[in-house]
Amino acid sequence: MRNRDSFSGFHPVVNFLYFGLVLAFTMVLMHPVSLLISLVSALSYAVYLNGKKAVRFSLMYLMPMMLMAAIVNPAFQHEGVTILTYLPSGNPLTLESIAYGVAAAILLAAVITWFSCYTAIMTSDKFVYLFGRIIPALSLVLSMTLRFVPRFQAQFRTVNEAQRCIGRDSTQGSLFQRIRIAVTVFSIMVTWSLENAIETADSMKSRGYGLPGRTAFSIYRWDERDRRAVIWLCFCGGYVFCGWLAGGLDWQYYPRMQGALTGRFSASFQLVYLALCMTPVILNRWEDRKWKHLQYEI
Repeated sequence: MRNRDSFSGFHPVVNFLYFGLVLAFTMVLMHPVSLLISLVSALSYAVYLNGKKAVRFSLMYLMPMMLMAAIVNPAFQHEGVTILTYLPSGNPLTLESIAYGVAAAILLAAVITWFSCYTAIMTSDKFVYLFGRIIPALSLVLSMTLRFVPRFQAQFRTVNEAQRCIGRDSTQGSLFQRIRIAVTVFSIMVTWSLENAIETADSMKSRGYGLPGRTAFSIYRWDERDRRAVIWLCFCGGYVFCGWLAGGLDWQYYPRMQGALTGRFSASFQLVYLALCMTPVILNRWEDRKWKHLQYEI
């Protein structure tokens, strides 16, 4: 069962700022602790948003992808001073190359998971609200692109079920029959996609989208809660950024693994980074506790 997300009720500026910070830090910070914090936080938020669906996605897609990324790097990258053994090709297998492969796999999984949370929270309406006046054409294209995959999947299931009801099941029959049915479904989906894009473009053009002086209705209102959230995100983001500049989050894999691992200096940055990444989960848990307390009083 999908949980009610209170973080999505914040102003789009807050949502976009949060995902911008966590995605930027995830791709920049290669410290092992930072990568684990990002991945665990992203998975926690994805599970809260999507429940068992997020767990199934992690097991079916993320785990094999992480395993592949962790294997590929040491197979082609042979730098590092700690030689464990030699491959049949004669190239050394180093501890540093394995560690970097694992780190790259965690980074890739964390980024993909964060983007899955982003698409669930930053709807097309929020994106157009933020960038519609600044870059109207680009914001419309990006909004349509972000909406295309889930809408395409939903329409594909509808078309596939309709074809099955009239005796055209793509999972039954000979190989030639299944290919022919699959091509028919694909042709229907391409036609639907083109017609939908043309209708959307004509609809937006008829409404004067992108014209100078055009006003727009918005359901989003800035309040005190949003202001406090922005202050919190700016504090955490600024603190982590200063830690990155000061070297408190540095880590290198080649030629030898070393970096800021212990000490209060580094630990404080990691704790603030953990608080930043877990902000939506903390807010949701807090709201859940308040709701249960109110139900108990009633």
